[in-house]
Amino acid sequence: MTDQANQLATENADRRSVDTIRTLSMDAVQAAESGHPGTPMALAPVAYCLWQRHLRFDPADPIWPGRDRFILSNGHASMLLYSLLHLTGVQAVNPKYETTGKPSVTLEDIKAFRQIDSRCPGHPEYRWTSGVETTTGPLGQGVATSVGMAAAGHWLAERYNKPGFGLFDYDVYALMGDGCMMEGISSEAASLAGHLRLDNLCWIYDNNHITIEGSTSLAFSDDVAARFQSYGWNVTRVGDANDLDLLSKAFDVFKATSGRPTLIIVDTHIGYGAPHKHDTAAAHGAPLGEDEVRAAKRFYGWPEDAHFLVPDGVYEHFQEGIGRRGAELRSEWFAMFERYREAHPDLADEVYRMSHRQLPDGWDSDLPTFPPDPKGLASRQSSGQVLNVLARNVPWLLGGAADLYPSTKTRLTFDGAGDFEADSYTGRNFHFGIREHAMCAMANGMALTKVRPFASGFLIFTDYARGAMRLTALMEIPVVYIWTHDSISLGEDGPTHQPIEQLASLRAMPGILVIRPADANEVVEAWRVIMPLRHDPAVLVLSRQSLPTLDRSRYAAASGLARGGYVLADPPEAEPEVILIGTGSEVALCVAAHEALTAEGIPARVVSMPCWELFEKQDQAYRDEVLPPRIRARVAVEEGADFGWSRYVGIDGAVLGMETFGASAPIQKVQAKFGFEPAHVIQAARDQLARRP
Repeated sequence: MTDQANQLATENADRRSVDTIRTLSMDAVQAAESGHPGTPMALAPVAYCLWQRHLRFDPADPIWPGRDRFILSNGHASMLLYSLLHLTGVQAVNPKYETTGKPSVTLEDIKAFRQIDSRCPGHPEYRWTSGVETTTGPLGQGVATSVGMAAAGHWLAERYNKPGFGLFDYDVYALMGDGCMMEGISSEAASLAGHLRLDNLCWIYDNNHITIEGSTSLAFSDDVAARFQSYGWNVTRVGDANDLDLLSKAFDVFKATSGRPTLIIVDTHIGYGAPHKHDTAAAHGAPLGEDEVRAAKRFYGWPEDAHFLVPDGVYEHFQEGIGRRGAELRSEWFAMFERYREAHPDLADEVYRMSHRQLPDGWDSDLPTFPPDPKGLASRQSSGQVLNVLARNVPWLLGGAADLYPSTKTRLTFDGAGDFEADSYTGRNFHFGIREHAMCAMANGMALTKVRPFASGFLIFTDYARGAMRLTALMEIPVVYIWTHDSISLGEDGPTHQPIEQLASLRAMPGILVIRPADANEVVEAWRVIMPLRHDPAVLVLSRQSLPTLDRSRYAAASGLARGGYVLADPPEAEPEVILIGTGSEVALCVAAHEALTAEGIPARVVSMPCWELFEKQDQAYRDEVLPPRIRARVAVEEGADFGWSRYVGIDGAVLGMETFGASAPIQKVQAKFGFEPAHVIQAARDQLARRP
């Protein structure tokens, strides 16, 4: 064939492949009678160009560590991604990180779009569909998560890349729309990405001027280019989303740009090719309708009556492009890693363990044991000590705070810990700024690269971070959240900073461990539980004020924390008649009440209940041993909302909790005002006993 004929054949194959993505998307939405067809129709050439010509990705092994990451932040356009996963032949991966020999997305899955058990749910879900790098869900989450992936990529490169061994040189691409651009989390994340000069990060902005309600002019008039330039980004523009060569040049510009992230603004037409819904909100969140689908196919030169058609040669075309290129890149990477293993065996072992969410040998060596101390330590302080030991033992444990590490005690202070900063990416202390929501989304991105991140702030600010935390739990990734200043006992800062409903809110979230330790030794045991987790995020809830370090020769060992709840103290010579249950700082209240009741001859048991979720995982026999059903006289004590405690105290029990917001005063005054003193616990126990039949 002549060069001209070759070029024409390639152009035809390109156009046929792009239109296959479009028509599969239209047909799937129409069959489901639900979904968003217009954005995949508009963005098909953009995604095609990136995947077919540029993305370092092997469909046969979608989790190899050296791959580029692609995130569909506007996840409602999920059929765009599912079409790509199907057409490129992405292979499914099992929980053991092994490819199964089965496709991630079959044509039958696409036909069952948004139906039960299909690998094509309404929005892309990590761990459900291989090739999906993150669950994006609410708009803005995906682009913010991409910043964490890019930051982790730079950290990984600084630690593990050696001369001749570019193990971690991946780029991160995030496709976003107007909704992502409007959400505040994207501004937080973009600001920090620009500050950190993350030049391995590329956001692609689908500039179609349409949202569900209509034109973006109803609520959005930002000069997006100027805004991102002010953040320190490189900004470029492609005026026609169908021009593959211009798109390709824009991606080349990104890869050639150093010292700053890139935003590519792509002018698109939502519902491209649909004659009556092109450039309208009608193409956004509902099927086009059979007549409009036929008309759009006519515009593409497609058989109007064909459904879910993949023309001859399309699969092969993708295999000749991303398939062949990806396989070569992956093969080269693993060959390099074998040479790396010989040259740098210790670092190679770290990379392997990290990639498989394993811990180094001796990860828990040298953890402290805290002696009894009536004054004790704030649990934020004891946690800071434990964290520093663990971070020395686990080189990929890293993270930081939303401008609060002096208060959360989460700074890594050992020699060599350092700060992660622009142009100096070796440090393990991350400064997220006052950006709780973006911090947590970035932590998700970091965890998805297999480093082990922690993120910290005040418990009250989980209200700002909850959207990202929910995705942590949904994706089952082991982010560690360290939230301090956990109760009304933070005192003078008052009701705006005193958490009330936050504990109950977090406990209501499926798939996340919420741990509120009672003293320094429970803190140690909490970290022993947290670190081996592979698919469970954890929330560590810590105090601002000092907590007495209990004498474990008198009371049960703190290792009971691993079971979520345990008998801390029992009456010396009698069966208990009343049970006092506490978490965190209120366990000391229960212990004081227990001692006073014992002196009165009232047999009382103290149960420390630091983690409801772990306790609920125990068998019924153990739970009944800790909370015998025959003992109905029960008192739960927690400086937070009493919501949920009825499951442990029953309909007859008492809960000393909060039913209002707090107050601004010194800690002792606040505790006295709301009844968190031993006398109130003692009286509640007496009242419970008095009510017995």
